[in-house]
Amino acid sequence: MTTFPAGEQSHPAVLPQRPALASVGADTPGSRDETAHGRPATARGTGREHGRGEIDGRGTGARRRHAKSAATAARAAENRSGDAPAHHQSYTGGVGAGRAFVLAKDGRPLMPCHPARARELLGKGRAVVVRQVPFVIRLKDRTLADSDVGGVRLRIDPGSKGSGLVLTDEKTEAGRQGGAVTVRRGLFSIELQHRGDQIHLCMRQRAGYRSRRRSANCRYRAPRSRNRPTPAGWLPPSLRHRVDTTVSLATRLLRYAPVTEIHVERVAFDTHSLSIGRLLSGTEYKQSALAGTNARAWLRTEWNRACAYCDARGVPMNIEHLRPRSRGGSHRIANLVLACVPCNKAKGSTPVEVFLAERPDRLARILGQARTPLHDAAAMNATRWRLTEALGTLGRPVHAWSGGRTKDNRSAMGLAKTHTLDGLCVGGLNHESGDSIARYPEPVLVAKATGRGSYARTTPDRFGFPRLRRARAKQHSGYVTGDLVRATVPSGKWAGTWTGRVSVRARGQHSLATPRGRIDVSHRNLRLLQRGDGYGYGSREEPSLSASGKSG
Repeated sequence: MTTFPAGEQSHPAVLPQRPALASVGADTPGSRDETAHGRPATARGTGREHGRGEIDGRGTGARRRHAKSAATAARAAENRSGDAPAHHQSYTGGVGAGRAFVLAKDGRPLMPCHPARARELLGKGRAVVVRQVPFVIRLKDRTLADSDVGGVRLRIDPGSKGSGLVLTDEKTEAGRQGGAVTVRRGLFSIELQHRGDQIHLCMRQRAGYRSRRRSANCRYRAPRSRNRPTPAGWLPPSLRHRVDTTVSLATRLLRYAPVTEIHVERVAFDTHSLSIGRLLSGTEYKQSALAGTNARAWLRTEWNRACAYCDARGVPMNIEHLRPRSRGGSHRIANLVLACVPCNKAKGSTPVEVFLAERPDRLARILGQARTPLHDAAAMNATRWRLTEALGTLGRPVHAWSGGRTKDNRSAMGLAKTHTLDGLCVGGLNHESGDSIARYPEPVLVAKATGRGSYARTTPDRFGFPRLRRARAKQHSGYVTGDLVRATVPSGKWAGTWTGRVSVRARGQHSLATPRGRIDVSHRNLRLLQRGDGYGYGSREEPSLSASGKSG
């Protein structure tokens, strides 16, 4: 993963901003959200309050920064520093902009600040940009020893297809009844999209290529026995990827923010109950769908000895995979149906949704009898302990919480069901006594794992034979595929300035991904903003209602 030391790749720049933030002042009287999040620090000899421990106050005028006394954060919705009340009527907190990361002069993390504060620091020349995504600035006149850093907490909601990582700040404040309550505020949210399914597909494809190369035009060779041992803690590449990418982003956040604790949701799925479709108890766990019978007899009874696709009877029947094996289907009994020979051949490896697209009634009936795949549940069961152990190597205390606790916190706060909002709700929160979540960041940084290229040196055709050779060098004209660049096109249809990830070509005419499509740009018109680190970045907004669902 590409990282930038504090003294390298830093340059003065202006923080990219949305138009809605253009008129927001850097220091808003009455706001708790500038740099210290309600932790004012008095400067030596000046009496000025600074967040993030800016003691000297050089380059800024004396001004009132924070309210001397703030009401409970659940009531004060922070709607003067880029935040606005949530749309859901049952939610008593607020939403707002994600924070910008701040590094000290020596490169160590300080408390994150509001984007308006970051723009002020950059405009006055007190800071330089270290990284574009996520946005990180480095102060020129502050060190960690001269700063008051309270620390933040990292909360992780792992998933099979995606994970949520959220940085939070917690404070103890006076509640409505006069007692002390804990108020949690979300500072920064990342939705990590895994590519485990893509890795699994590529591994199956490579295995098919190897199998054909061994068997084509050769004598028959019996398969090798499966008695080869695997090392302790071994995981398939598609599952190890989920752990590695989550730990990779957590490590990066530890580098940019003063994380003191890590809270992770560790949930176990009852795959036996999921396969049956209801809760089990006692000796029911010893029974399965095939208890006392076999797959063929069970399918004959389930489908009334008729083809599932055409209702043909009295003809030879095949056991058909509803979701083809080539598309990730399993041998699970819920994925099997009876099909006559003509229907089996006609369907082939076509998805059942495409095969029965013109017969929606039959498609609905077949899918109604099918059960939810257990692929995601099995992936979570296999990686939950490995993820906790890997996070324990980062040098921070790791606390594991149940999924039921997360669900209770989310329901009590009236939040939608997404990975990032679930991550915000991970951990202990006694909402019955007044503890609450006062704020969550509305813009979410979406990091999609893209990898760093392929080890293959040739591009194969669909039979696995080499079709063309790939370039031996990955860097061309100073750029590598995945770099974040800014292109300035002087003329033509695409004249203007564009920012995006680049795909390099050996001839120097690179391809740039833009919101309006891909364009070809000469390397002479490109400027490097950030080296590729194996992720593609985007953004989305959190849903305002709790009716949305979350998959994976």
